[in-house]
Amino acid sequence: MEANIKPSLENMIEKQIRKWEIEQRKKYKNPIRPVITLSRLPGALGGDLARKIAKDLQIDIYDQEIVEEIARNTNVSRKIVESLDEQDRSVLDDWISALGEDHMWAYEYLGQLTKVICAIGTHGYSLIIGRGAGYILPREVSLRVLVVAPLEIRINNVMRKYGASEKDARRNVMRAEAERRAFIRKYFQADLTEPANYDLAINTENTDVEIAARIIKEMFNSRHWYDYGMSK
Repeated sequence: MEANIKPSLENMIEKQIRKWEIEQRKKYKNPIRPVITLSRLPGALGGDLARKIAKDLQIDIYDQEIVEEIARNTNVSRKIVESLDEQDRSVLDDWISALGEDHMWAYEYLGQLTKVICAIGTHGYSLIIGRGAGYILPREVSLRVLVVAPLEIRINNVMRKYGASEKDARRNVMRAEAERRAFIRKYFQADLTEPANYDLAINTENTDVEIAARIIKEMFNSRHWYDYGMSK
């Protein structure tokens, strides 16, 4: 499994970097490059919602597994940072400095993760799922979304989607939730489901993916975003 992940990851990143390089060569670079960060409880349909939004807005999507692999692969992480031009590297350095050394270097992994997420955020027009992206990127560039649902609803969603038994679905949902809560608590000293940490919290119990996507897209398209041109 590991051997299959890395080549596909390398290929995906190389393709993405080539796309960024083409965009960098454009005469007039877009000074507005927003990002959506999406945190979710397992089984709340956050992944389905993320894919729907990314498709509709035609933006790049980075799921938790991809971000995790990039952060742990030093060579790929370096390529991501090196894909930035001089002005954007200055923006990235400013963001990292603003987080503070205590936040950045308490854990070596967090430092690498922060660089990767900030580099993706600087390129913009992307949706990042999980890995604390909403706690890393500045509020000026990110629409921070939380997707939740009651436990029993989430268990039923997993049973229906994967054909799992009630026992297996419950165990997997509760284990994944505990891991996600622990990750945010460890690295960001925060509560994953605290609404004040987000711009929008959606409960998918009575809100289907289509309606939720519409709400998020409206916020994304109507918000006043950070202007990279001001950093010149």
